[in-house]
Amino acid sequence: MADQALRKAPLAGRHGGSAGARVTPAAAATRLSLRAGEDAIGTLSLAFGLELPRRPKTSASVSGRHALWLGPDEWLLIDENGTDLMGIASGVSALHSATDVSHRNTAILVSGPDAAGAIASACPLDLGNTIFPVGAAARTVLGKIEIVLFRSGEEDYRVECWRSFSPYAFGLLAEGAEDAGL
Repeated sequence: MADQALRKAPLAGRHGGSAGARVTPAAAATRLSLRAGEDAIGTLSLAFGLELPRRPKTSASVSGRHALWLGPDEWLLIDENGTDLMGIASGVSALHSATDVSHRNTAILVSGPDAAGAIASACPLDLGNTIFPVGAAARTVLGKIEIVLFRSGEEDYRVECWRSFSPYAFGLLAEGAEDAGL
């Protein structure tokens, strides 16, 4: 792995929520903003060890690595094991653009039976099972900030946001979790 700046976790020590919706900072992960044309998707999928999704609001996950579809030629890759995603991308000869956003982003996990209600308190996206099933991912807003929302389980969500906005996002989600538990 290349030399990287070490940063303090922006939400270290924070916790919040209710019995029905827990809000916790996610562990550190590596992240890659990936752009590529249709002709590069197969080669990139092989390199990253998962099939890059090609349909809106979908994702692919294998062993703690997630590829979230953000647009026709755009994905957010997240590796919870800290794998050097840029190193993988740099070994691919197919035309693509990759930017390490590991230090720009952080994530907040929202889980429990009231998790969708906690997120919905500040997010206009319909989180119903039919519209936003397990594996769904979308770029949307939470309050006044842009987020990427990933439904990782029946009652589990990952909220990706810029680290500078993470205290704001955490506060909104913790308050939403308290309200959802009433």
